Amino acid sequence: MRDQLGVACRINGERLAVLGWSRAILLQMAHPLIAAGVYDHSGFRASPLAAMQRLRHTTQAMLAITFGDQSRRKAAIAGIRKIHTRVNGSLRETVGPFPAGTPYSAEDPALLLWVHATLIESILVTYEHVVGPLCRQDLDDYCAVSAPSSVELGMREEEAPLSWASLQDCLGRIYQSGVITVGPQASEIADALLRTSIPGPLAPARWVTGTLTTGLLPSRVRDEYGLRWDASRQRRFEQLTAAIRTFRKIAPTLVTVWPDARHQAAGSRP
Repeated sequence: MRDQLGVACRINGERLAVLGWSRAILLQMAHPLIAAGVYDHSGFRASPLAAMQRLRHTTQAMLAITFGDQSRRKAAIAGIRKIHTRVNGSLRETVGPFPAGTPYSAEDPALLLWVHATLIESILVTYEHVVGPLCRQDLDDYCAVSAPSSVELGMREEEAPLSWASLQDCLGRIYQSGVITVGPQASEIADALLRTSIPGPLAPARWVTGTLTTGLLPSRVRDEYGLRWDASRQRRFEQLTAAIRTFRKIAPTLVTVWPDARHQAAGSRP
């Protein structure tokens, strides 16, 4: 278990791993019931600042679960569960296989499974593109050690993907089920994340996250969002990820690693 936890700490300790957040969000919103929940109960699409605040809260919860003591970890889980109890309602219009009026709840185990699977895959795929390759054992260990917190949030334990292969099988089954459909609400959320302009010095950051997110999305989901992609964009994506990997190699740990991870590493030294 120490090795599995070590892999999770190494990956979650990377600041660059948050670059996968937008990919995970767009995949999650491609499920109409999740898109409805976020659209109806979250204000993060209202402005870039609101989106950044949501990312900050998500990152703080991840760091608390990964690096916090038992008390901090339980508080983070309880906080997420409290939010989930308030997120429920019904579809306003028919989207894909779901007719108008279909109820949704953030406590639905099926939705929690999709959120978990897309988040774990996005973190791992992003890490490999902007930090470096992971061996199969690292991928398996990360999947295994990431499952318990989602089970505590309500995901069914027997459905939890505990290896990279089972994670891919899980995602494949959900795609094949036909429930993944980008509707109007998901498209508006994507617009807030990728297309809303940011003035001044933050504008390049929007280009970087937009290029990474679009390039990392599965082609079928990218197409459903109407995000254009061609050979020229693919070359820019590859140049960008290569530049980020180079930056990661030369940048100091103070810049690339979260303080929680640095403190844990310092505390573990003899």
